[in-house]
Amino acid sequence: MPNSFVIACLLTLVTFALVILVAGKNPIAAEGYWTKGFWELLELTMQLALIVLTGYVVAVSPVVSRLLEYIAGLASSDRGAIALMGLVSMTAAWLHWGLGLIAGPIFLQFLIRKHPRLDYRLAVAAGYLGSTCTWHAGLSGSVPLLMATPKNFMEADAGLVPVSLTTFSSFNLILTVIVASVMTVMVMKLYPKNPENRLAFAPDAEDSHADGGPERAAPHTPLWIERSYALNLVMGLLGATAFWSLYVEGGSRVSINVLNFVVLFLALLLHPSPASFTRAAARGATYLHGIVVQFPFYAGMYGLIKYSGLAEIIARWFVSIASPRTFPIIIYWYSGVLSFFIPSGGSKWAVEAPYVIAAAKALSVPIPQAILAYAWGDMSTHFLQPFWAIPLLAIAKVEFKDIIGYLAILFVVNFVVVSAAFLLMPYLM
Repeated sequence: MPNSFVIACLLTLVTFALVILVAGKNPIAAEGYWTKGFWELLELTMQLALIVLTGYVVAVSPVVSRLLEYIAGLASSDRGAIALMGLVSMTAAWLHWGLGLIAGPIFLQFLIRKHPRLDYRLAVAAGYLGSTCTWHAGLSGSVPLLMATPKNFMEADAGLVPVSLTTFSSFNLILTVIVASVMTVMVMKLYPKNPENRLAFAPDAEDSHADGGPERAAPHTPLWIERSYALNLVMGLLGATAFWSLYVEGGSRVSINVLNFVVLFLALLLHPSPASFTRAAARGATYLHGIVVQFPFYAGMYGLIKYSGLAEIIARWFVSIASPRTFPIIIYWYSGVLSFFIPSGGSKWAVEAPYVIAAAKALSVPIPQAILAYAWGDMSTHFLQPFWAIPLLAIAKVEFKDIIGYLAILFVVNFVVVSAAFLLMPYLM
């Protein structure tokens, strides 16, 4: 499988071909659409980069690290530890997908120390469940948040869609609980009779990720403020007092900006000093290159599809094969297939949103149903796609081939359960 940047480049060429062959535009016009869209998603790029970065900084703070160590000791057996690994991953990802991306592999280290005979491959696979089952249904799901954010790129077509109709809808919450329960039972059932204790797990001292306790220096040294909690406390309290005005200014909606604001200042409060905070941020920044480099290419594809009229052509195709009752499950399947090639919910939505929303409106399907179908489909094929597992694999020091057997079985079960839910969605929501 080529890396994600190569896939982005290949998909750009495919989109060019579609615009020329299907929409009937000449190559010069197509290039103009591409350049027109190339920088349109810079705000979204920064928003999603901050989600990853702030989530990482929170996950490696001393308080959260100590909490993870305590939680790791709650399991009384190896099989229970596997279930706990899955629950921590799914819960953390539901709360914040950047936190879920990092909390799983960090918690794995604490779990292995408490349960040294644990089947290591299954534990790593369970640590990936948050990125495959819950993140896009949770508080930081990029598309529900984006569609609730004022001045988002689809507001003119779809209006603002509050998270009360998507993330916090009874359908989404109940489905999340069902999927999390089924996946927890499954990882316990998959526990092998002859577990493979460890593969290549040998974390370096510098890879412990959690910063130590509060640092102090003599007050007369010029760097004492960098090692003191005082500045973190003042800035954290400033952020806490400013939160409400930002929330009200954003129309009392939990938008991406509001979420990033809260997590950023929470990270400051959780770290013992500015030095600890900036060290964690420097390490977390190593996970951002994919977002920063690839999103402009996806924005270019967005420009090609939107400005060439290809969006309307694809929308008409959707309308021709779908009905109001089958539209949600078709979008769920389609989003999953495309997610295998574009493993990024926000950027893929930039490509799909124009024609998905247009088709939903043409079929009189409620926009929240289309958003949820897209969100669940987007994360469904992550089971089979290593892109979001890169931080986990790097910290666990395994390859994707070591866990794909477990993930393939979990994918089939998850696919059946969620497909049934979206088949019933028009009757339930």
